[in-house]
Amino acid sequence: MPLNVEIKARCKNPVMARAVLEALESDFIGTDHQVDTYFNVSEGRMKIRTGDIENALIHYSRADGEGPKTSRVTLFPTSEGERLRDLLTKALGVKAVVDKVREIHFIGNVKFHIDSVAGLGDFVEIEVIDRHGDLSQSEMVATCEKYMKALDIEEGDLVSDSYSDQVIRMSR
Repeated sequence: MPLNVEIKARCKNPVMARAVLEALESDFIGTDHQVDTYFNVSEGRMKIRTGDIENALIHYSRADGEGPKTSRVTLFPTSEGERLRDLLTKALGVKAVVDKVREIHFIGNVKFHIDSVAGLGDFVEIEVIDRHGDLSQSEMVATCEKYMKALDIEEGDLVSDSYSDQVIRMSR
């Protein structure tokens, strides 16, 4: 289970964020319309992502909190997202559905998302991924903070919880 250090922040200016990533010579993977269906689970968060680029069953454990935080992620790529979503809906029940348009960029082991989330607004995410288990948590946090500075992300922009939690709060 790879270790990530990540942040999520409100994005005041997606055009500027995109320009910064282009100036840093990121690899632009594409723009993906994604629907994440979150399920009721006893530990962590589990969702099925259906999109044009990314399709996977994803389980992750991450404490809510502002600033760079660690998460443990298990990804199970699937081409059967809709069928799997129907099965898990019957077995576990749906907790929330998040509909977003996501731009995906990479710089080495760092994944960037510029997200437009239905009903919530614009966000930027930074995920520092330790694919091989050879990075220290402090190295990963430092990398995340470096890119936060480059993208002009201020402490007040940081979001502590999941899109699913925000969608749930909004629907109450």
